[in-house]
Amino acid sequence: MKILVYGAGVLGCNLARNLFRAGKDVTLLARGNWAAEIKQNGLRIKDTFSPRTSVSRIPVVTKLAPDAQYDVIFVVLRYMQLDSALDTLRENQTKNIVFVGNNVRPRALAAALPGKNVLFAFALSAGHRESDRVASIDLKKITVGQLSGAASHAGLIREIFRGTKYKVVYEPNMEDYLLCHAAFVMPAVFACYKTDGNLKKLRGNTTYLNRLIDANIEGYRAIKNAGHEILPKADADFESKKYRKTCLRFFKLMCATSMGKLCVSDHAMNAIDEMSALNREIKRFFDENGAAYPVWQELEAEAGRYLQ
Repeated sequence: MKILVYGAGVLGCNLARNLFRAGKDVTLLARGNWAAEIKQNGLRIKDTFSPRTSVSRIPVVTKLAPDAQYDVIFVVLRYMQLDSALDTLRENQTKNIVFVGNNVRPRALAAALPGKNVLFAFALSAGHRESDRVASIDLKKITVGQLSGAASHAGLIREIFRGTKYKVVYEPNMEDYLLCHAAFVMPAVFACYKTDGNLKKLRGNTTYLNRLIDANIEGYRAIKNAGHEILPKADADFESKKYRKTCLRFFKLMCATSMGKLCVSDHAMNAIDEMSALNREIKRFFDENGAAYPVWQELEAEAGRYLQ
C-alpha cells in the first residue's frame, strides 16, 4: 500500500514517522527549507519522553502531481489551508483521502471531492517544529472514520494501520466527533490566549476553570439541540456533576503541569490563525442553529488581541 502524507507539520511528521517505522511505503509532502532539511538529514523527531531524537529516512516530494499514484493520501494541513489543496486533490487519481485535524465542516470538504472516498481523522499529537527537527508529544492514538450515512471504510482503516503502534478508534460519525472536539478545545484555547500561553497563571483559579467548563457545556448543548450526537460517548452526560468534576480535574492538570504547554498552549500559540478560523466556524454553527453561548463569548473577549 502506497501512502502519501500531505503536510509536514507536527501531526504530519509524526504520522509519517509512525507509518514508516511499521514498514509502510510512505512518502511525505513537504516544502521549502523544511523539505530540503528532511531530504538531507532525515526526518528528525525529538519525543518529549525519550532521551533520543529519532531519524527516519522518509522519501520526500514537494508537490502532488496529477499522475502520482497512491492508495491513500492523508491531508494533514491547518484548518484554513484545506481549501488550497482541493484542486490538487481533485486532479490526482487517488481515490482514498483522509483529512487529519480540526474541522467543523467535513461535509463541505467531502462534497468538494466528488468520486473520492473521503474520511476524517484526529490524532493525539502535539508540539512544535524547529529548524532541523520536530519537538513533540505523540500519544499514538488516532480516531478515524467516515461521515454518518457514508459507506463503512473500517476494512481500509485496519489495513492502513495494521502493524503500527497506534491505538486506532474507528468512528462512523466523524462529523459530530469533530464538532464536539471543537466545542471542547476552544475554551482551553481561550485560556491560553488570556495568559499569553502561560497556563500556569491559572493554577488554582477554580472560578475561571469552571467558566471553561460552562463554555464547553454551552457548545455541547448547541450541538445536541441541533440534532447531532455528543461524541465521544463518554461525554454524552455533559450536564451531570460527574462530567464537571472530570473536566475540572483535567483543566487543573492542564494548568498545573508541563502537560498544558506540551498538549495545548504550544499549538494554540503557534496556530493562532487556525484557532481563529475554527472559532469563527463553530460560532457560525451556533448562530445558524439559534444557540445561546454567552460564557463562550465572554471568554473569547478576554482572549484579547489573539483571535482574529
